[in-house]
Amino acid sequence: MKIVRPICCGMDVHKNIIVATIGITNKKTRITEYIQETFSTLNPDLLNLKQWLINHKCFDACMESTGKYWIPIFNILEDEINIYLTHPKYVKAIKGKKTDKKDSKWICDLFKHDLIKFSFIPPKEIRALREISRYRYKLVGMRSSERNRYQNCMTVSNIGIGSVFSDPFGKSAQAIMKEVLESDIIEDEKILKCIHGSCKNKDKILDSIKHCNIETDQRFKMNESMTHMEELQVHINNCEIEIMKRATPMFDRFMHITQLPGISTLSAILIISEIGVDMKQFESDKQLACWAGLAPANNESANKKISSYF
Repeated sequence: MKIVRPICCGMDVHKNIIVATIGITNKKTRITEYIQETFSTLNPDLLNLKQWLINHKCFDACMESTGKYWIPIFNILEDEINIYLTHPKYVKAIKGKKTDKKDSKWICDLFKHDLIKFSFIPPKEIRALREISRYRYKLVGMRSSERNRYQNCMTVSNIGIGSVFSDPFGKSAQAIMKEVLESDIIEDEKILKCIHGSCKNKDKILDSIKHCNIETDQRFKMNESMTHMEELQVHINNCEIEIMKRATPMFDRFMHITQLPGISTLSAILIISEIGVDMKQFESDKQLACWAGLAPANNESANKKISSYF
C-alpha cells in the first residue's frame, strides 16, 4: 500500500492520558519504526507532547474525536502541528486486539496510508461562534421545557387560557395570569382591563379562568417557572448580542443567504456557525448536506436497504 505520510503520529485520547505513537518509515526499505510515549492531559505534559513531536520532526498527527477531550490537545498543538480529527468508528480496532497502545499504533498505520476519513475543523472564530450558538440553543430548549411545565400547571389548575389564546405567553395572556396569581378573588372587571382591545371572544376568555382551582403548590411552581423563564430570556438575549458582535466582520461573506425565504440574519449566523464560510472544505453539495445532518446515509446489506441518517 502507498505510504502517504512517512512520518506521522496516531493518538489514542482519554480523559486523563494520551497514548501517542510516531511512525517513521524509511523511504528505501519501506520499513516503519514506531516510537510510543504516554502523556497526561495536563497542560505541562501537553507541551511536552508538542516538543516530543517536533523533536522527531513529526508535524502530522491524527486523533479520535472523543467527547471534548480532544479540544485541549488541539488548542496546544494547532499552531505548529497539523491536527487531523476523525470519528472513532473510522479507526475502530479489531475485537480482542484492543489496548491503548495498539489503538494508538492502529490509528498511526491508518493515518500513514491515508485510509481515514477526517472531520471538518472550522477556524477558531467559527468555533467560538459555534460554541455560543449551541449554548443559545440549549437555553432555548430550557425555556421551552419551562414553558411546558408552566402550561401543565395551568391545566392542573383548571385554567384554559392555552385553549383560547394562540400564544399563552403573549402580552394579554400573561397579564391575565399575573392578575389571577396575585388575587385571591378573580374579578371580571380587572381581567377585562388586562385584555388587549384587539382580542376577540372576551367572554370565552373570562370563561377560561372561571372556577379555576390553583393550589398552593401549583401557584408556587408557576411563579418560580415564570421567574426562571424571564431569567433565561435575558441570557438568550445576551447570547444573541454576542453572536451578532462576533459575526459582524463576516457579514459580507454570508448575508446573501438571507435572500432565501425564511432565513433571517440570526438564522444565517447559526447556519455558518456550523458549516463555516469556506465551502472549499466540502467536496460537493451532497457532502455539505451530510455534514449538516440533512441527507440520508447508505446502509445496504444483502440487497436490503435500511433507513439511516448521519
